[in-house]
Amino acid sequence: MLTVVSPEKLYLSPGTVVRSPATWQDYQTLCDQRGDNSIPRLKYRAGEILLMSPLPQHGRDSSLIADIIKVLLDSKDCEYDSFTSVTMQLPEESGIEPDYCFYINNWEAVSGKKYIDWANDPPPDLVLEVDVINYSNVEDYLPYKVPEVWLFRRDETLIYRLFDDKYKLQSHSQYFENFNVAKIIDQGLDIAYSRNTSAAIRDLKKRLAGDD
Repeated sequence: MLTVVSPEKLYLSPGTVVRSPATWQDYQTLCDQRGDNSIPRLKYRAGEILLMSPLPQHGRDSSLIADIIKVLLDSKDCEYDSFTSVTMQLPEESGIEPDYCFYINNWEAVSGKKYIDWANDPPPDLVLEVDVINYSNVEDYLPYKVPEVWLFRRDETLIYRLFDDKYKLQSHSQYFENFNVAKIIDQGLDIAYSRNTSAAIRDLKKRLAGDD
């Protein structure tokens, strides 16, 4: 696999993860070098930097699961805001790029904002991470105090909720207490991979409407 990390070029083959000791300034330099591109993904934590180039599976799964979350929120008539390709940063401490984040209880706090101050504005209520190549870690969201993190890894949906300063694995989401979201996601992925994403979403909408 080809990996080039230099002042002139930044490239990782799909499915590659690179980890290296680094300073906050090193991380900022790489962010500037990448510019508006979304690949490779960059993460900074505890004096190290991680770079990752996702596989197509990563993009497909994260897009589908995010669509499932939106359908479930719409079924409850919830107002929300959602973001992807967003960079969360706390200078000298953390830099991370969630696959998707959702403002549900706190959507009004970021409504209309083009920039979010991660040190002062409320964090997303829900973050989604799809981990195909062992890159994601729920603990990365502790500095931001994100209330709930969904980690999809090895075909399993893991729901973590923040209690004090620790994430604990839960059987249900606090935002969808009447739904078995793990089962819903499994069903959606089965349909998406046997047919396509649109068929999976149509099926979910029909089942929520009681048309099955």
